[in-house]
Amino acid sequence: MALFKKIKESEDKMEKIAVVTDSNSGITQEQARELGIFVLPMPFFIDDIMYLEGITLSQEEFYERLKGDASISTSQPAPSEVCGLWDSLLKEYTQVVHIPMSSGLSASCETAMGLAKDYDGRVQVVDNQRISVTQRQSVLDALELIRAGKDAGEVKAALEKEKLEASIYITLETLKYLKKGGRITPAAAAIGTVLNLKPVLQIQGEKLDAYTKVRGKKQAKKAMLRAMHNDLEKRFAKYTASGEIVLQAAYAGNPEEAEEFKKEVEAEFPNFGEIHMDPLSLSVACHIGYGALAITCTKKITV
Repeated sequence: MALFKKIKESEDKMEKIAVVTDSNSGITQEQARELGIFVLPMPFFIDDIMYLEGITLSQEEFYERLKGDASISTSQPAPSEVCGLWDSLLKEYTQVVHIPMSSGLSASCETAMGLAKDYDGRVQVVDNQRISVTQRQSVLDALELIRAGKDAGEVKAALEKEKLEASIYITLETLKYLKKGGRITPAAAAIGTVLNLKPVLQIQGEKLDAYTKVRGKKQAKKAMLRAMHNDLEKRFAKYTASGEIVLQAAYAGNPEEAEEFKKEVEAEFPNFGEIHMDPLSLSVACHIGYGALAITCTKKITV
């Protein structure tokens, strides 16, 4: 009876902390229900009409509009939507852990932090510099910490302590969207297209930056695999040896090519077993376009 009572008390404590993230994590509304978390859909404006990721806008519809050269801009959830969700949750839960996309890629994190000041510590906003499958891992880590009895403040502290322990490499199908966003000049884009240059970009904690460029997608994938080997063998060697690294992949509207890439990654890194793969966040995809592939590694939190 005493053991049952302890388990029940642990479950009661766990149920009082809600975990919130946004759709940049790649977690769908259905998956959120299965995990017992809550996902704020990211808003997009397409030809001046607002859509919500995963609610009124699917991945397929997004890429169809993107390929059609529609005017697409990203936004962040309205403060009323964020606070409305928190207010609703705090009727049932004692605390909320909110995990938005990286503050280096969107203002939504900073906005949420400002809003949380009015909640007397009951809402803890985590700025741990994650996006896509690395952000998803933060959500899974938060759930694990809550199950271990950590409160919202302790979850925030643990996730932020590990915020730089992740690495993302992305290669693109086209330079069109980097040119459109002003990241490269029209002349550089034209030369790159003629020479079939494929950039490899990286996210090391904060912003999307250049890593290298090579001729052709095949060489770009090889460059990403080499970069990941280097990270696992040097930067994350200790965590790789202890089994604390999660290897994952992502893609932008090209599931067939992505499935082949996933097999390449699994063959290249057999010790990691099956690789989890998700569609890339649309907030990233609208800046890099259709056909991108990504590989990531993240240190998971062990309790």
